[in-house]
Amino acid sequence: MLSNDKQYLIESRLLPVARKVGLGSISELVAKLKAPGADRLAIDVTEAMTTNESFFFRDKVPFDHFRDTMLPKMMAARARERRLRIWCAAASTGQEPYSLAIVLKEMADKLMGWRVEIIGTDLSIEVLDKAKAGIYSQFEVQRGLPIQMLVKYFDQTGDVWQIKSEIRGMVQYRPLNLLTDFSSLGSFDIVFCRNVLIYFDQDTKVGVLSRIARLTVPEGFLVLGAAETVVGLTDAFVPVPDKRGLYQPNVTGKPGLGSIGAPRLNVAGARM
Repeated sequence: MLSNDKQYLIESRLLPVARKVGLGSISELVAKLKAPGADRLAIDVTEAMTTNESFFFRDKVPFDHFRDTMLPKMMAARARERRLRIWCAAASTGQEPYSLAIVLKEMADKLMGWRVEIIGTDLSIEVLDKAKAGIYSQFEVQRGLPIQMLVKYFDQTGDVWQIKSEIRGMVQYRPLNLLTDFSSLGSFDIVFCRNVLIYFDQDTKVGVLSRIARLTVPEGFLVLGAAETVVGLTDAFVPVPDKRGLYQPNVTGKPGLGSIGAPRLNVAGARM
């Protein structure tokens, strides 16, 4: 499922796993994976192949869009229900969903009485365990996190920092493989799926975007990474004008037309 220019990742990441269990090649590793009793090895391979680069408020622009564009529009659309659901796909070690939680906490006066769910998912159990603990090194908290937010939302213990329980409690973490069906998650108002598609080939990108589209409400938003786009992959989403990396469902069915302000339609996947 990796694109051709990422094939080198297979050898660089899996050869150490193969050697650890006494194998000399990737082909031997694949054969062993197919044999009975390879559950532990399969987990090791998954962890080795998962890219877990993340930091707080990464790239900044998506979080500005979240605060200034997405939240105001979704709060207007949800004024009656007063409920929002946000999904961070490939949440890694938690910096992205916790950054969103901090933005929401900073807007607590405007969200009084609202129920906001943040779901963070990732293929790797190891990184999800780290995300749930919310414990980061000095280096990790220095990457993108303003000092005033560090002091306000983290507790320091020795040379590590733990995000406060009030922020940790705002995020739910679940293991998930984006290459499988994930309709059981329910529908979402905002989906962050950044810096994930770049690792997939064309057909896989199309499949992932199609499944995400089925879970995104018509007036909702999709956020992709700076090097990613829906253009040439699907007409299910269209770019939001002048908002880099921000997309909305194409409720008109016509390519290239935005959907901000479009009427609400029924979508597959009941709200949870």
